[in-house]
Amino acid sequence: MTGSEIVDIVGPICESADFFAKDRSLPPVRRGDLLAVFTAGAYGFSMASNYNSRRRPPEVLVIGPKFKIIRKRESCKDLTSLEE
Repeated sequence: MTGSEIVDIVGPICESADFFAKDRSLPPVRRGDLLAVFTAGAYGFSMASNYNSRRRPPEVLVIGPKFKIIRKRESCKDLTSLEE
């Protein structure tokens, strides 16, 4: 692949209307590449839940070219810690 492609960007659960963006031009990406999404809706921590046993995401503070993780991603142990 060369140049940009027109793509839809969806989340990992991908419900029927679950899009970050539609018809966006992006350069080729590979498994393991990261995309910064600044308006993530329910994929952001403030609206996150453990729906489908998904771990809540980390919170990352971005200031210019620098970033810092300010809340760690939940672990699988965190998901089951209250179960008996």
